[in-house]
Amino acid sequence: QVQLVESGGGLVQAGGSLRLSCAASGRSFSTWDMAWFRQAPGKERDFVAGINWSRNTYYADSVKDRFTISRDYAENTVYLQMSDLKPDDTAVYYCTAGGGRLTVHQRIPIRAPDYWGQGTQVTVSS
Repeated sequence: QVQLVESGGGLVQAGGSLRLSCAASGRSFSTWDMAWFRQAPGKERDFVAGINWSRNTYYADSVKDRFTISRDYAENTVYLQMSDLKPDDTAVYYCTAGGGRLTVHQRIPIRAPDYWGQGTQVTVSS
């Protein structure tokens, strides 16, 4: 079992920055692929960024060059540094941990989520 607790969301103006954190507890943090997804009102939940055990990273095209995912094994924490935020980035952001056979997408070799956090709201004003 893995528990994930996100923090760091809030209200920010367009062009600003936020850093989301995800504290993981439970077994074998180092073996999980970690990822961030987001869901805007009325839209599907979408992949944002992922990082595997060897710190290889993958990003959705919409956030590439603006967002950075990282993980700290000593703190069992995953971060999402978000810069140059846009109103379209407004969503609830979810941290996930995946350890099975399936991947998020055939072009995104991050294992699909087995566990989800409760989410943290990010609102970007124009």
